[in-house]
Parts: sequence; structure tokens; C-alpha cells
Amino acid sequence: MRIVYLDSYALNPGDLDFSALNALGEVELYDRTATTEEAIARIGDAETVVVNKVIMNEEIFTACKNLKFISVTATGYNTVDVEGARRHGITVSNVPAYSTPSVAQHIFALILELCIRTGDHSNAVKEGTWQKCPDYTFHISNLIELSGKTLGLIGMGAIGCATAKIAQAFGMKVICYHSSQSLDGVEHVELDELLSESDVISLCCPLKEDNKRIIRRETIEKMKDGVIIINTARGGLIDENDLAEAIKSGKVYGAGIDVLTEEPPVNSSPLINLDNVIVTPHIAWAPKEARSRLLDVTVKNIQAYFDGKPQNVVN
Repeated sequence: MRIVYLDSYALNPGDLDFSALNALGEVELYDRTATTEEAIARIGDAETVVVNKVIMNEEIFTACKNLKFISVTATGYNTVDVEGARRHGITVSNVPAYSTPSVAQHIFALILELCIRTGDHSNAVKEGTWQKCPDYTFHISNLIELSGKTLGLIGMGAIGCATAKIAQAFGMKVICYHSSQSLDGVEHVELDELLSESDVISLCCPLKEDNKRIIRRETIEKMKDGVIIINTARGGLIDENDLAEAIKSGKVYGAGIDVLTEEPPVNSSPLINLDNVIVTPHIAWAPKEARSRLLDVTVKNIQAYFDGKPQNVVN
């Protein structure tokens, strides 16, 4: 069985063992695939494709008539036209929940950096600022304590639940909107209440047609002054221009962003160079432990398809 992996570098830059994947059949690995034409040429008559960020569209489905299974090495699958795949008789599977601990950890890394500015203070010490200070202590930014603050989660699946537990350990109140799970101590509220009550808002939901730009001028106006916004989900959930303006005005205190509308941001972004904004390059999912789980479930997804019992099917 011929298996074509169109963009393997993101999952395995060289620190994972692909032997279990290679044991499934004749595997062709490509670090990256840049265009639809290149994807079509590489897929050829293959029945199984493994893919992460390459756009899988109608043009590919029409040209690659033997394609029957797409294994997405991610939880999100918005890069695949799943309805188009279904029409062509192509099964699509994803990998749910593999990155839950890593993403929840990253959410709080962003929150804590915005609240305490550990990196900035460390740099100030290295630059000699503390050495010149007449007092035994100094701080170069406002310091924020999380205990007693309210965390609002937009979307509370596995990642949201993991994040809520961390927040509760910090003594935060947690509320959520559009939850698929329940957790003791977490109150389910409508969006407007979440916007008006939260000190920190974290986006933990997939990107869909009905929530594109859920953070925009109109929703920001309903938020508390000085709110912190965190996005480790998808860039399209935020209108970057509106958020940038809100940060400049002080309405929003700051933002921790791991995802942007355009990735990589070759045309830049209005958020990247702002004070009180931390931008990381889509790495919340990327610790080795999470990628190992991702690879393991991907292999199981492909084997399940070969066995006639596909799992984690999204279409």
C-alpha cells in the first residue's frame, strides 16, 4: 500500500522515529509540499495521504482518482474540504486531544508572561538595570495577580477543561461559553456575559463559519477595560486590526497569540510589533511529547482504515 506524506517536517523535524509509520506500507515522505500541482504530482495513484497544512481541495480530489483516505496530523482539519472529500468517497480522519496538556500549558505560559513579564525583567537584570537601582527591588511593568480574577473560555472541550483546571489551581473563577464538557466549578454562560465578566479570555474552540472573527470591534466593546485575550486556537477567530486598535487604546491590556490569520505572516500582522502583545509561532501543539502522541494516533488511524474500521472520522 502506497502512502504519501505531503508535509512531514512539522511533525518530525528529526527527533521522532517513523518506523511504525513505515511499517504500514510503501511510505513516501516529503518535508513540505508548496502547491496544489505539486501535491497532485506526488499523490499520483496513491490511496492514502497524510497531511497537515497542505490544502486538500476539489482540484486534488478530481485529479487523484485513486485517493480514498486522508489522515490529518492535527486536531483541526479546516485545511481539508471535508464535504468535497465525502462527495468523492474519501474518508478523512483527524487526531483529537493529542495536544491537550501542551496547549493548556502554553495558554498559561502566555497569561503568566503578560501578567508578570518574566522575560522582560530577566533581560532588564542582564542589561544592568537592577544593578543601578537604588532599591532592593524594581519592576518595569504592571504586575498582575491571577487569584480572584475571572477566566472566560470560549469553547470548553478537552483543552478548555485542562485550562480550567490550571486556572482553578491559581484561584481563578472560570466561566465558559459553548462548552462540550462540564467541569465542577465552571459556570456556563452566554457570550455577552462572558465578555463583560472576564478578566482573561482564552479562545479554545475550532474555527467554523459561525465564529469567524468572534473577537472584533463589536465584541471587544462589551469586554471589561483592561482585559487580556489569549488565542492558541485559530487566527481567523480574531479580527487582528480591531484587536490591535483596542490594545493601542488601552481597552485591551494585552494579548497572547500563538496563531495568526496568515501563517507564516509574510505580510506581517498589526499585532506583531505592539507592546503588550506576545506572539509565538504556532508552537502550542509542538512539544515532543505531544508530537509523539500525534504520530502514534496517526499510525493507528491509517491501520484502522486498512482494517476496514476507520476511526476519528470527521466526514
